[in-house]
Amino acid sequence: MIARIDLTEVTDGRYRSLLPRAEFDVEHAVDKVRPIIHAVAGEGEVALRRFSEQFDGVVPESLRVDPDVMARCLDELDPTLREAFEISIERRRGVATLGEQEEAERRVEVAAGATITTRIVPVDRVGLYVPGGLAPLASSVIMNVVPAQVAGVGSIAVASPPQKEFGGLPHPNILALCALLGVDEVYAVGGAQAIAMFAHGVPGLCEPVSMVTGPGNIWVVAAKRALRGVIGIDAEAGPTEIAILADETADPVHVAADLLSQAEHDPMAAAVLVTDSRALIDAVTTQVERQVAATRHRERITTALGGQQSALVLVRDLDQGLDVVNAYAAEHLEIQTRDAAAVAAGVRNAGAVFVGTWAPVSLGDYSAGSTHVLPTAGCACFSSGLTVRSFLKSIHVIDYSQDALLEIAGSVEAFAMAENLPAHANAITVRRGEPTK
Repeated sequence: MIARIDLTEVTDGRYRSLLPRAEFDVEHAVDKVRPIIHAVAGEGEVALRRFSEQFDGVVPESLRVDPDVMARCLDELDPTLREAFEISIERRRGVATLGEQEEAERRVEVAAGATITTRIVPVDRVGLYVPGGLAPLASSVIMNVVPAQVAGVGSIAVASPPQKEFGGLPHPNILALCALLGVDEVYAVGGAQAIAMFAHGVPGLCEPVSMVTGPGNIWVVAAKRALRGVIGIDAEAGPTEIAILADETADPVHVAADLLSQAEHDPMAAAVLVTDSRALIDAVTTQVERQVAATRHRERITTALGGQQSALVLVRDLDQGLDVVNAYAAEHLEIQTRDAAAVAAGVRNAGAVFVGTWAPVSLGDYSAGSTHVLPTAGCACFSSGLTVRSFLKSIHVIDYSQDALLEIAGSVEAFAMAENLPAHANAITVRRGEPTK
């Protein structure tokens, strides 16, 4: 079901090219979504309703969800599920508040009378996208809304696809969570058209936003790429992925269960085990077959595990294993080895690291307190998951006295003239009271 790759003889570090990865042709999808974006920009709500019927098979009575409907969804929420939501919100908010915020202002005096202040301010308005395809990811509401609120974003809007079975509304769990979090601007709009609505705005319906965040399918990702620059985006998230670095001490039942948990997301989801134990590979293979036979989404999981993006990877030792997982730069990386914390300290590239057998990825998906909106496709080697910092930007405030400017005036003029920009130099010269050059 799942391929095996032997890297024990590889010594030159070509790991990234040898490791499995799903094909995710965003650029091809961009060409497909451009007409949708242009239609929404030009036709507004008329286009949104047309695309809702075309892609979702239902047209909501109102594209903006009535807050009373959200309040009713919250009232009707199963008490056990509501408690789970509240625990997740509490832990995510705790981590966001205590571990992810920046100082509001930092001031540096570079010379007497010369100060540079870095002011940290939140984005003024954001659009948060919550998927509703194969799985209505209510958890993404928490992962998007909570850090935006902690950052101090003043205006938050949520969009999620309309669901035919719920009369054109987003999934009730998504609406209940929005009500629980105090978000009252929610749209029953999905796909590329939702991103276009946020970017361009729709008169009488939705004001434009400055930034769009949240995961989605390839059409959502393509729209984010096409509109980047009109709006800020968090990332171009591809299919989800898990890598597990394990040795012979790992429990094959746990390893197999964790591989299946991510494969359940999508037929393109990636599941990769990296280990120096042939016995573990054999045991995990047996466990995967047993567990797949008993799971609900076996067809989806089987496709994901059998795809080119998934593999059981054999390495010489854990040192090579660390090199391999750092090259892979997984969205989610589990460490299931002896002294897992020490091994995890050697990880440089991962969206999130889960240490030991009692910290599975599923915990991070919901209630660990960490973010689950994470970089995919190897992007963890240069980017980070969605946190409070994602919703903050910095402004430099430059404050020089006359004496401070005059002290370095000659240096600035010399620099400007070296770049053949005499008007730049002159802006300094006129402040020295000297004739214009």
